Amino acid sequence: MKTRVLALVCLLLSMPVWAQEVKIDIKEFMFGPKDLTVGVGTKVTWVNDDQIPHTVAETHKVFRSAALDTNDSFSWVFNTPGEFEYFCALHPQMIGRIVVTQ
Repeated sequence: MKTRVLALVCLLLSMPVWAQEVKIDIKEFMFGPKDLTVGVGTKVTWVNDDQIPHTVAETHKVFRSAALDTNDSFSWVFNTPGEFEYFCALHPQMIGRIVVTQ
């Protein structure tokens, strides 16, 4: 038992404090939230809550999802600080922005 507790403590201490997971909903032809600020190491997951397909495509081709059907998701871990603008390739009026800070 003592070994298990020690192993768990070591595992928790080795996990970065800044690592997070954030969800962006795709609904009614919008990304929500549209603008987001996260720390380096954050995993962002887009989930399509619409009845039609959508994509997530970064403006400078850093990341791009396949077409996401209803309830499908796409995730990306932001390991570099900066500003990332994205859109739906099927509906280019749908835009969003993620700012990644140190």
